[in-house]
Amino acid sequence: MFRQIPIIQLIIPLVFAYSFAWLTFSNEKVFWYFYTFTTLFLMSLAYYSVKIEDELKTFHYFILSIAFGALTYAFLFIGFKFIDLTPFMSTKSINSFVNKFGPSSIWHYLLLLFIIAPGEEIFWRGYIQQQLKKYLPPIVAIIVGAALFSVSFAFSGFWLGILAAFVIGLIFGFLYEWKKSMPLIILAHIIMLVLLFLVIPFT
Repeated sequence: MFRQIPIIQLIIPLVFAYSFAWLTFSNEKVFWYFYTFTTLFLMSLAYYSVKIEDELKTFHYFILSIAFGALTYAFLFIGFKFIDLTPFMSTKSINSFVNKFGPSSIWHYLLLLFIIAPGEEIFWRGYIQQQLKKYLPPIVAIIVGAALFSVSFAFSGFWLGILAAFVIGLIFGFLYEWKKSMPLIILAHIIMLVLLFLVIPFT
């Protein structure tokens, strides 16, 4: 079950992803430039290396994307409220992270919704998760893929963001494995971000 993982197919792309993440979070002044470049690079790598699946009709993935985008937002919202009500934890780190790295202009939102969200799904679910499935059972590959995705946020020093990324990775990973539709999870990701930053923001 646990065959040796070829370095060129999995380890090297992860090294690129984490190296770029470190550079991206090292300076908030260039964050949006580096994050966009990183996403485009990793998305190109994924497109070049694997077949991106799309087995759902447009109407079906549109309905499911709304449901799962809202569900993912609901999980994050419940987590935020739980932290807010817990005396030994604070939401101040969330406010600090959003103030430092959150979208603050129209072009930030455009990059986030039309480049970064699709790119993250294409690389982490479309590429990394599929590479892991060659060596691990699908459920394990989804969990490991979500964990690897969450680690990319470790360089921000925002531990709640790592946890949130893991939850997002699990939900979208299971959804991709279930429905085999990249447009579905991209649209669900976009809907989650719209709810998170534009419709019902936490902060």
